[in-house]
Amino acid sequence: MSEATSTRTADREQNAERLLRVSARHSHDPLTEIDWDAPIDPDQFAVPPHRVSLYGTPLWERMTHRQRAQLSVHELASTISAGIWFELILMEGLVRHVYASDLTTKHAQYALTEVADECRHSTMFARYIARTGYPSARPSRRAQRLGNLHILLNDTTMTFAGAIFVEEFTDALQREMIRDESLQPLARSVARIHVIEEARHIGYAKPELERRWAALSTPRRALFRQALGLLARQSVSEIIHPRVYALAGLDPRAARQAAAGNPHWQQAKTDWSRKAVVFFTDLGIIDHRSARQWRRASLLAAAPR
Repeated sequence: MSEATSTRTADREQNAERLLRVSARHSHDPLTEIDWDAPIDPDQFAVPPHRVSLYGTPLWERMTHRQRAQLSVHELASTISAGIWFELILMEGLVRHVYASDLTTKHAQYALTEVADECRHSTMFARYIARTGYPSARPSRRAQRLGNLHILLNDTTMTFAGAIFVEEFTDALQREMIRDESLQPLARSVARIHVIEEARHIGYAKPELERRWAALSTPRRALFRQALGLLARQSVSEIIHPRVYALAGLDPRAARQAAAGNPHWQQAKTDWSRKAVVFFTDLGIIDHRSARQWRRASLLAAAPR
């Protein structure tokens, strides 16, 4: 083993050992720590009003306060339903990562710790979805096919990159929720636990992606840039299912068109993507070519003229 390889292995183990210690002190059980029986106020928003997909549109202006609040609840339920879809893909990837690793290492042991965290998160998300009356935690057929393809390809590097994007995206949204005391307490409790534990997962994924990206050949990097852009666009398109508009008494097609052209909603996606985009740009994963597809999906601010 070269000196450089030995140093990288030691750094990897040191990071995993730190994360294991933090996990031992700051892991949560949402089934016992959240008051699932507390009443839900139908007039209380689950996410900040200006982050609802229809905010500021003519449709929004015609809605009652209660309709707006309920739309926010169903949009959050839809978003965390997509979160369950991605967490299941992540868990499958982490288990495969451990299967190919030495379980005596701290790095592999932390991967299993993260799987345990994600199991609790998916259960917590499912409980929230059921509590709000949102009808399903299943992904769309398109997302299901994309997930099956990712599992078939077994691309561990993409698993870590996808985890960074999705976790930074949801982290940004949920930190806004935690800061806003006017929002639904149940939603804020779910967000608080997820934010605390996802910070560790991001701290595990980033150095691992850095190591793997450095080892990729130039042709594989070019392919990876395009594939990650596709994954990011699909993940974000999955978060608002058209059924949320039907549940609010709106025409789903008209509402989707209104959301797609809504500058407030486009800005929300850009804001929530910012930390992941900065990291990918600094690493060279997003370059001047691949940036175009991120901009088209409102995941990257428009280039200055």
